[in-house]
Amino acid sequence: METFTPRKIVAELDKYIIGQHSAKRMVAIALRNRWRRRQVPEELRDEIAPKNIIMIGPTGVGKTEIARRLAKLAQSPFLKVEASKFTEVGYVGRDVESMIRDLLEIGISMVKEEEYESLRPKAEEQAEERLLDILLPMRPQRKLRRAPVAAVPSEQNGELEVAQRTREKFRRMLRNGRLNDREVEIETQTSAIPVVEVFSPAGMEEMDINLKDMFSNIFPSKTKRRRVKVPEALQMLVQEELGRLIDTDKVTKMAKERVEQTGIVFIDELDKIAGAPGSVHGPDVSREGVQRDLLPIIEGSTVNTKHGVIRTDHILFVAAGAFHVSKPSDLIPEIQGRFPLRAELSALTREDFVRILTEPKNALVTQYEELLRTEGVTLDFTEEAIREIASLAEEVNERAENIGARRRHTIMEKLLEEISFEAPDMQGVTVSISRQMVRERLQEIVKSEDLSRYIL
Repeated sequence: METFTPRKIVAELDKYIIGQHSAKRMVAIALRNRWRRRQVPEELRDEIAPKNIIMIGPTGVGKTEIARRLAKLAQSPFLKVEASKFTEVGYVGRDVESMIRDLLEIGISMVKEEEYESLRPKAEEQAEERLLDILLPMRPQRKLRRAPVAAVPSEQNGELEVAQRTREKFRRMLRNGRLNDREVEIETQTSAIPVVEVFSPAGMEEMDINLKDMFSNIFPSKTKRRRVKVPEALQMLVQEELGRLIDTDKVTKMAKERVEQTGIVFIDELDKIAGAPGSVHGPDVSREGVQRDLLPIIEGSTVNTKHGVIRTDHILFVAAGAFHVSKPSDLIPEIQGRFPLRAELSALTREDFVRILTEPKNALVTQYEELLRTEGVTLDFTEEAIREIASLAEEVNERAENIGARRRHTIMEKLLEEISFEAPDMQGVTVSISRQMVRERLQEIVKSEDLSRYIL
């Protein structure tokens, strides 16, 4: 995290997300504070609690995209969940504690990948030796009858030198790819555990995993001989060696520490568990009940997992919601207090749409140009055409449901529908997308409010 200052984090987010500068600054500071906390004296470190963030704004303005890009920059365990998938404890559905268990599994996978990278050179070396043993099986030593005592070592040494030279020759051929077409027979392990599907109540999601662990001790793994090409055999042997070399206890210990100290959970669709406006019928199972179950996890508690206990005191929680029906004040006060920082994301304007279509590295115009280039068709968007697309997207958002930047997908797909269909028969053709073409293909639909509601 030393290399990712808040300014660099915002610059990276700017490559994919247009506008929303205040939200980007807020998550960048929160991410940097994770690193700063690790540098303070240890006696003060536990006293510094993460400042949880809630992002508020209409759908399609970049809340989830900020989380997706943040995950790639975080260099720490990151989990995105939807609040609407959870239910109160005691009811059918996912328990909110399962998000911490999922976060730990992600942390274990991250640490395991890092360990694999450090152990890979040794694993590749051992796999290569095993593959050479398969390609050049050792011949049994010949028994010399009535031979002079001094002749036995010399003959054995000669055979060993020949075998070593042959082995080195095969090693060079293997590394140069000259044995890639040869098939070899190797033994692979197959699981003998029966398939068991478990339907369990909330809080028991790991029952099937625990059953698999139990069955793995009862049913030993079986070996199966397969004939595969040399490159595939080498990869399979490398994976086997990595599994033997890695220390699972060390991986689990490192992952637990990383999750507890630097873990980040992004809770999307928080507005979906807010109480309905004007509701006086008590807490709803899927709303206030979920909020109450979230309270201790966000505040800081212990969660039991199959790998041990995880403390959530220093896990950063970032929440997001459109709040187009409910509002943040509809959340219970305790939840509001556990998200002290709030970032409000603004609705997209026409100029924002123009920038979204052209500026990001994954801009939609660039995507369609590259997609059709695979068919030999060249798309040429004029500046006026892009502005017209942005104008129509803004107009439809105002007249129908405002779905933000997602509107560009429906408009672009409708605009290029005919070209995409005919593209295989248009190889070598350059299609110029002008403002007039955009008007002709979309204006009639945009004018009709009923059609635009269902088509765009």
